[in-house]
Amino acid sequence: QVQLVESGGGLVQVGGSLRLSCAASGRDFSINTMGWYRQAPGKQRDLVATVRSGGSTSYADSVKGRFTISRDSAKNTVYLQMNSLKPEDTAVYYCLVVTTRFLTYWGQGTQVTVSS
Repeated sequence: QVQLVESGGGLVQVGGSLRLSCAASGRDFSINTMGWYRQAPGKQRDLVATVRSGGSTSYADSVKGRFTISRDSAKNTVYLQMNSLKPEDTAVYYCLVVTTRFLTYWGQGTQVTVSS
């Protein structure tokens, strides 16, 4: 079993920045992919960004050039640096971990609100 603890959400003005963190802990696991999804009220949960064990990254078109995902494999932690935030970035952000055994774990979610 893997536990995920997210932090870093909050309220920010348009154009501001936030950094989300997600730390994974547990026993006897290895991580393949780490990532972030988000879900706005009344909408489905959508991919924001992922980073694989080899370091390759992928981003939703809506965040390319503004968000940067990174990971510290030694700490089993993934980060999401969010710059130039827009009102449409407002959502609950969920951390995702996929282990090398293809087990998927989700964080509890952290609220990001961008005010205009």
